[in-house]
Order: sequence, then structure tokens, then C-alpha cells
Amino acid sequence: MTIDAFRRMCLALPFAEEHAHMNHPDFRIRNRIFASLPSGDSSLGMVKLTPAQQKQFVNQAPDAFMPVPGGWGARGATYVQLSAAPPTPVRRALRLAWENVAPRSLASELAEPPAQTPRTRSAARRSKR
Repeated sequence: MTIDAFRRMCLALPFAEEHAHMNHPDFRIRNRIFASLPSGDSSLGMVKLTPAQQKQFVNQAPDAFMPVPGGWGARGATYVQLSAAPPTPVRRALRLAWENVAPRSLASELAEPPAQTPRTRSAARRSKR
């Protein structure tokens, strides 16, 4: 994955905007950072996950995901090694990071609706009564 692909995935999320923070690009929803491209290292992206989410991604793809060193990493900030990261898990991590910082009303408004279960004939008849 390239920096440009990571950037496109970030900006594809609803209402995402690119800004700059401490001389490097970051991606925000309603002025809250959910991802960034750390300065000085063009091989990394960063996503703001919860510690539990971070653990899942690191366990599933340790070559692609690693905790940011120090306190930020302990709180869920996670590096993405772009050259080793397949697009699907990165897209999932970005969506989670976006949901983690998006206002609850916006996140729930844009959440995918639950799958409808097929109705049986008898259930359909009962609902007509």
C-alpha cells in the first residue's frame, strides 16, 4: 500500500478532511483526528484505535500493525506498516478509528443497517392481521 492509497482510504470516509498537525498530514472527522501520516517516515500510517482493537489487529497482522511506542500506543494509537498492509484490514482499521472519534449521532446515523431476516409466509400472514 502507498501513502496515496492510505490517504484516499481516509478521505473516502464520510465527512473526513485532511489537515496538518505538527508538520504532518492528519485526517479528521469534525476536527477530531482519527488517522495520520507521521512525519519523517513515509512507510507508516497511524490509526487511533482502542487498546482492544489494537490488540486484535496486531495479533492478526503483526507485520502490518504495531503499537506506537510510549503512552500513545498504550492508549491504542497504532502504526500501519504500509508496505506490508493489505487494503482490507487497513480499511477496517480506518473505519473503526473513524467511528471511535466521530460524534455518536453521526456514527450511528451512518452505521450499516442490520441485515433483514427473511420473513416466512406464516410471519407475513400474522403481520397482516
